[in-house]
Amino acid sequence: MFRAGKDRCRGLLSSAEDERAARRSEKTLLSPFIGRPASDGRQWNAMKRRIQCSLCGDAGYIIDKNNEFCVARLCACQKRCAVCGGSGYIYEKQGGYEVVRECSCTARSRRIRLFNAARIPARCDGTFDNFTPRSKEMELAKMTAAATAQGYQKEHPSRGFIISGPVGTGKTHLLCAALRWLTLEAGVTARYVEISFLYSEIKDGFSHGQSVLEALQPLIEPDVLAIDEIGRGNCKGFELETFDELIARRYNTRKTTILATNFRLGDKRPAGSNYHDPIEAQASPYLVDRIGPRSWSRISEMCHCLEIPPETEDYRRL
Repeated sequence: MFRAGKDRCRGLLSSAEDERAARRSEKTLLSPFIGRPASDGRQWNAMKRRIQCSLCGDAGYIIDKNNEFCVARLCACQKRCAVCGGSGYIYEKQGGYEVVRECSCTARSRRIRLFNAARIPARCDGTFDNFTPRSKEMELAKMTAAATAQGYQKEHPSRGFIISGPVGTGKTHLLCAALRWLTLEAGVTARYVEISFLYSEIKDGFSHGQSVLEALQPLIEPDVLAIDEIGRGNCKGFELETFDELIARRYNTRKTTILATNFRLGDKRPAGSNYHDPIEAQASPYLVDRIGPRSWSRISEMCHCLEIPPETEDYRRL
C-alpha cells in the first residue's frame, strides 16, 4: 500500500513536470510576441492549433452551384478570421520594426471573387485530384494542364494548352480544373466560355451598339482564357472573323489561352484539296479547316498540343 502511494505520488509529480515543461516550451515559442497587440495573440493561437473544418476541409471556402455556374463562398469557419479577428491585417516584425501586412483572409475573399467571375459551368466542378485518366494520352493531358496552372506566373505568362479528343474524355474537366486552381490558389483573373456562347455574347454586344473590339474586351482582358468546343459552328463569315480577332488579340498581348475541341489537330489534307471552302470545311475532321490556317498557326505557337485518340470511349456511357 505504501509502495502504491509512492508510485502514485511519483506519477503526479511526473505529470506536473510534463505540464511545466510544455508551458516553458510554449513560452519560448511565443516569447518574441509577448506584449504585442491582441490580433497577434489571435494569430499565434490559431497557429498553435489546426482547425479541422468538416465543411471545407480547411480550404476556407465552399463551392456551390446556381442554375448556370459554380459559385464559391466563404466557409462559416472563416466568417471571423482567427488570425486577424476580422480586421483584414496583421502585425509582423521585420528588421526590428513592426509592420502591417494583409491577412490571408483578405486574399481568400479576393480569390473567391475571381473564381466567381470566371463563370465556370455548374456541371464542371472537377479538380485535378478527381480526374481519372484512362490512357497515357489522358494522363499526359492531366499533367500538362496541372503544370500549366500550378506553374503559372503572371510576370512571365506560360504557354497554354489545347486538348483534342472525342466527347466524354475529360477535356472540359481539365479546362475548369485549371481555372479553379488559377483563381482560388494563384489569384489569377480568368474566364471560361463555350464557343457558341461566345458568339452569342458578341452578337448581344452588337445589339447594344458595341464594336467588335468592345464586345471582345471581357475575353481579351483576363490573364487566362478557356475556350471550349472550338471548331463548332458555320466556319465562315462572322464566326470565323470573330474567333480570328480574339485569338490574334490574345496572341499579340501574350495572354495564356487554354482550349478544347472535338476536331483533330494537325493538317493531313490531301494535296490540292481546298477545305477552306466553308462548305468543304463542314466535312473536315481537322481543326485547321474549321478555324482557318491563321488562327491555327497562332494557337500551335501559343499552346501545348495534346490529342486523345478518337477511339477513346465516352466515360459518360461506360
